[in-house]
Amino acid sequence: MYWTSGIVVYVIAWWIVFFMMLPVGVKTPDKPETGHAASAPVKPMLVRKALITSVIAAVIWAVVYWIVSSDFYSFRQ
Repeated sequence: MYWTSGIVVYVIAWWIVFFMMLPVGVKTPDKPETGHAASAPVKPMLVRKALITSVIAAVIWAVVYWIVSSDFYSFRQ
């Protein structure tokens, strides 16, 4: 796998996992302020979710890299 392909795989995996992590642990306010959306989270915890996403995306990237670079499955037959 070329380094550009590796970056693309990581970025795609990161965004997919990040969008899956967004609804995790979301708590909406009991009584929202006037003018605010009722579905807006109290604490979105975006930094924590981004860090967890980075770790999960790195594991996914490592698995994809292992599959592509090993003889486990050949993409060039």
